[in-house]
Amino acid sequence: MMQFLSVVIGLLSAVLLLPGLIPFLGWSLWFTLPLCLLGIILGSFCQRKIGLTINVAVACIAALRLFLGGGAL
Repeated sequence: MMQFLSVVIGLLSAVLLLPGLIPFLGWSLWFTLPLCLLGIILGSFCQRKIGLTINVAVACIAALRLFLGGGAL
């Protein structure tokens, strides 16, 4: 069950990531990162790590975009 929730959270955060890559919409990444962290926590307790992998990838892209855009110093 937690694996399913982790994958769903990962896909939802990936969908929320896409508008955040557009200039002037980077503020939406501040909502994406906590969602990714929740998915990482849920995915770390499962045997299959697909949800964990999705959430880590989305979190890394969101953090990099925030860092490059000046939203996270």
